[in-house]
Amino acid sequence: MHLTSPSTGCQKLRSSPHRCRRQRKDGRAAAVSAPVPSRWRCGPEPSRWRCGPEPSRRRSDTGRGHAAPFLPPGRPTRPTVRLALGLSRSRVLARAPGRPATAGGTALPGVRARGWVKAAKMAQRRRLAEDAGGPRGPTPGSQRAALYVHWPYCEKRCSYCNFNKYIPRGVDEAAMRRCLVTEAQTLLQLSGVQRVESVFFGGGTPSLASPHTVAAVLEAVAQATHLPADSEVTLEANPTSAPSSRLAAFRAAGVNRLSIGLQSLDDTELQLLGRTHSASDALQMLAEARHRFPGRVSVDLMLGLPAQHVGPWLGQLRKLLRHCDDHVSLYQLSLERGTALFTQVQQGSLPAPDPELAAEMYQEGRAVLREAGFRQYEVSNFARNGALSTHNWAYWQCGQYLGVGPGAHGRFIPQGAGSHTREARIQTLEPDNWMKEVMLFGHGTRRRIPLGELALLEEVLAMGLRTDVGITHQHWQQFEPQLTLWDLFVANKEVQELLEQGRLLLDRRGLRCSWEGLAVLDSMLPTLLSRLQEAWQQRTPFPVPGG
Repeated sequence: MHLTSPSTGCQKLRSSPHRCRRQRKDGRAAAVSAPVPSRWRCGPEPSRWRCGPEPSRRRSDTGRGHAAPFLPPGRPTRPTVRLALGLSRSRVLARAPGRPATAGGTALPGVRARGWVKAAKMAQRRRLAEDAGGPRGPTPGSQRAALYVHWPYCEKRCSYCNFNKYIPRGVDEAAMRRCLVTEAQTLLQLSGVQRVESVFFGGGTPSLASPHTVAAVLEAVAQATHLPADSEVTLEANPTSAPSSRLAAFRAAGVNRLSIGLQSLDDTELQLLGRTHSASDALQMLAEARHRFPGRVSVDLMLGLPAQHVGPWLGQLRKLLRHCDDHVSLYQLSLERGTALFTQVQQGSLPAPDPELAAEMYQEGRAVLREAGFRQYEVSNFARNGALSTHNWAYWQCGQYLGVGPGAHGRFIPQGAGSHTREARIQTLEPDNWMKEVMLFGHGTRRRIPLGELALLEEVLAMGLRTDVGITHQHWQQFEPQLTLWDLFVANKEVQELLEQGRLLLDRRGLRCSWEGLAVLDSMLPTLLSRLQEAWQQRTPFPVPGG
């Protein structure tokens, strides 16, 4: 599980794609005039910072089904792992109960040599087509998008997970492959996207799919639109589902970045989480992944587990730094109703996670990562040597993205009928029903939600401030050319207090959090969102009957 995320889709974020549900009430926090919408809550914070209830959610709600429709990037169903201070990497807004009826045929596929050869040939054709096409000019933003592809199957359900995933007795992978290809082609046509800048295969456990399926989807995308040969193509993988031979096959199929659901380097914790790998398995796969994808391997590490303590967890992080590549994501465990871990805590067989300790782990962990040369480019994500996730960056910059697969969600402006309104789209959750809809209609879109101007600006503000770059004046003007960041915030008393405290910065570059402020983003969002809403109401008078 990694973000996209979104979430699966905000999992994780992840979303996955995708957090701090709380707000400080000690003297260090700014005054708040309204609660933070649940879809914008971020990562681990102590109880004294709490600011309100949090909904059930992906690395999962990064299916974000918020009050004002705000769906998380990419993945379906909400996560049980929350990105520290943030949306889980990419996922969806509803959880799918039960498991899908099996579609007959083979069990979860192994990799056959001829499948590797076919995948490699398809990837080679894409590269040759790219070379033959010559250089291309810039593509307008409305014609660019990221693509999230959801593989909904897993070997087993982890004790903390409530994502949209299924444990099947058998999978007709050929049928699933055809449907993924068909839906990708349909959504690319509906969106009018001319350039796909990144592809993220999330789940579920997409490394259980065959490399041929990955290659087929990439081939279909490349035929329908422009997929640059150097586009970031990420695959989520678990240590036991991707031995070295499979990694080589996925590389041949076109994958060039790996996201590993490592989660812990303690065997007792891994057993508690219901993971199928050991710490030794994780480190072995990490070494193989770095060999196959040098500089392009990301790992997830969880914090805030029951009975977990700061010192041993920091020991895991430091050990990981001796073995890892250039990207690390920190996630806080979130107990989700309906999971085995939630039941154990409710029954008293396990202690409840301590939010104070989780906050301390997060603060100490980000300091250790900074000392090791990592840039905290987003509340839960750290990179060095420029190894940022460009796919997730598109989510945080509110770019368009298409969600393909059961429960995936996307956001784009549909073409035709003069439409200029971005829509949030959610695909049918259950795999068998989704496949039937794709075979009938070409896609399995279950809901379409038009996004109003204010809802989009709220998203730009909340998502942009999750990054160390924040929101530049130029980026804001792409969404709102009249109401500037200066107009919104420079004269507001509560915002001025945040600026004076050094948590928030507003200058010629734009609006962003300081390094200290990034850790307490939740405590500032209510003030900023309230101010945006107030200014928007003043700018747009309510309609009067009779004109």
